[in-house]
Amino acid sequence: MFTKTVTLQPYADISAYTEGFEIVSAQIGSDGCMYVLLINQIPVRERGMFVPTTLKKSYTYKVLYLDDQDIEEVVIANQHFNYHYVQPLHRQLLLVGARCSYYGAGNYDLNAKVCDYKGNTIRVFMLGDGIQSVQVTEQGTIWTSYFDEGVFGNNGWDKPIGAQGLLAWDEHGNKRYEDQVSEIADCYALNAVKDEEVWFYYYTDFLLGCISGGLGQPKVSFMNPEISGSSGFCTDGYHFLFDGGYGKSGTYVLKKIERPGRLSTGHNIRFLNERAVPLVPLTQDFRENRVLFSEGHSLYLVSVEELV
Repeated sequence: MFTKTVTLQPYADISAYTEGFEIVSAQIGSDGCMYVLLINQIPVRERGMFVPTTLKKSYTYKVLYLDDQDIEEVVIANQHFNYHYVQPLHRQLLLVGARCSYYGAGNYDLNAKVCDYKGNTIRVFMLGDGIQSVQVTEQGTIWTSYFDEGVFGNNGWDKPIGAQGLLAWDEHGNKRYEDQVSEIADCYALNAVKDEEVWFYYYTDFLLGCISGGLGQPKVSFMNPEISGSSGFCTDGYHFLFDGGYGKSGTYVLKKIERPGRLSTGHNIRFLNERAVPLVPLTQDFRENRVLFSEGHSLYLVSVEELV
């Protein structure tokens, strides 16, 4: 398998907006805009290992949203919950925390917050513990995938919300779908291309699943990408760009459909930044046919079509 080297130019420089803040995540929205979640200080892990849910002091978050022309910001102050993801939800913003503790009957963290673009809270609800990915579709369906602790239970959850590994919710946090056909121990990757096409990739089978037809009559199909431990992928429907998987940090694999249900061997891709040194992203987000990287104060965006 040969390796192709691709040099990326910054999509945006966000240094003017990051003073006093640290990047938590950078994601692509269903509207095609980029959304960056920042916090004034990364919360300290409990006992040096565990990500806290509720926070002992108030923190300030900032959301940047970018298109090809402009960068706008929303400040969300005086927060006492640890949020990790941000997505557009109709004309509002959805913030989600990866962790959510259960304290007893009817008593649990509400780890999803909907805000307006002035930073005001509209509503809060619960999406479960151990969230690996959050993506919201154009119609407002919230897709959540779960890592192993969210599937098997932790933080007080004997019957975890994410036991099936992959769920969909409406904009108020009412469950609309949960996987019943895969045996997901850890949903490594999610790509909600559109409401009628949602892809996922999971451990232990390392299969690539596709939910088609919408949530009214969902149909799930599978293929084996012959790759182990990939943390993300994007697709134009014919080509697939995968994170390289176990032990292959910084390497990506580009494959294409050879025949229905089968992908090609493909080839490796390594990304360089504008200084011609290997890109070492702090975050990466795969959505539809693109992947968004953040490194330092720069964002980099590349599509599958640019790599073919």
